[in-house]
Amino acid sequence: MNLEKYISIVEDWPKEGISFKDITTLMADGEAYKYATDQIVNYAKERKVDVVVGPEARGFIIGCPVSYSLGIGFVPVRKPNKLPREVISYQYDLEYGSNTLTMHKDAIKPGQRVLITDDLLATGGTIEATIKLVEELGGIVVGIAFLIELDGLNGIDKLQGYDVLTLLKM
Repeated sequence: MNLEKYISIVEDWPKEGISFKDITTLMADGEAYKYATDQIVNYAKERKVDVVVGPEARGFIIGCPVSYSLGIGFVPVRKPNKLPREVISYQYDLEYGSNTLTMHKDAIKPGQRVLITDDLLATGGTIEATIKLVEELGGIVVGIAFLIELDGLNGIDKLQGYDVLTLLKM
């Protein structure tokens, strides 16, 4: 299936000069959304994944149906003050400023085989931070799956040494 035809391009959003890749049109098409999810499910099965982890919010959109299909748990990675129990956190730099992600301290058990999911790989900062959180808790990142990888932003460079699946390069 050609997933690219289900991705809408929104020019100059959220700011001028950005060509935003909108996955909501893919999600609105049941056949395309199921196809994309099934591709990631098959990838996860090959890696014998124990748990799926996804950063908010679009990592939830990708990861939750994958974990449901596999009959395994999903762990959310969130911005500060969004998770109700004790958390670990990781701060990382952005082009202008910084960001912090958090995960419940008991979310991953040592030795668990983890699949990290998100909608899009751009610069790789969010996924790199998510990897740090998983590994701090003793999880083993056995795969990372995206719907889209943006060419030219070199986010894949931050994921050297990890097994990465991207369904579409744009």
